[in-house]
Amino acid sequence: MQPEFWHKKWAANQIGFHLPEVNPYLQRHWAAPATARVLVPLCGKSLDLSWLAGRGHQVLGVELSEKAVEDFFNEHQVQPQISSKGAFKVYRGDAIELWCGDFFALTADDVADCTALYDRAALIALPAPMRERYAAHLQQILAQGVQGLLITLDYDQAQMPGPPFAVADEEVQRLLGDVWQMQVLEEQDVLGDSWKFLQAGVTRLEERVYRVCSR
Repeated sequence: MQPEFWHKKWAANQIGFHLPEVNPYLQRHWAAPATARVLVPLCGKSLDLSWLAGRGHQVLGVELSEKAVEDFFNEHQVQPQISSKGAFKVYRGDAIELWCGDFFALTADDVADCTALYDRAALIALPAPMRERYAAHLQQILAQGVQGLLITLDYDQAQMPGPPFAVADEEVQRLLGDVWQMQVLEEQDVLGDSWKFLQAGVTRLEERVYRVCSR
């Protein structure tokens, strides 16, 4: 999947993956201490960023689309400071930094002070080969003891192409189980609330929430 795919989605405002409210799983299950700096990969303009900042966290979001980053600050009426760091254009506003660029360009030094992770829309945004690379990159750049939440979708991929992609529990365990301690906190059948999937003929759609901790 090429970066141009996501640039076109944002340019055309085809962002059905963007939730108009704070994710309820985040509100129910987030448990990282307020002192933790939170890494949010592929963050878009998620309202979850502000919720985390409101809980006292410093937030580091990483997003490929500059339009998404600019929209986030415009919609929150914040004038960010803009600078460069390595391969990234960095937007800073209050407790939130959004790094515009390729997530895979992040280094361990960049996230050395991140002790929490929140992935609602990163793993499921990637096709299978890139999920392998994503999991390996998290392992490479994050230290032991990073804790947080991972939210996935699971359905019959043959019934609808992604994104968002289906990521079964077996794949999560294979990709992350050697490096992360994982606990399933919640599983929900959400097909009835997902018109896009219903229209496509999907017959099963499950959201799964994991508490994760790197080891």
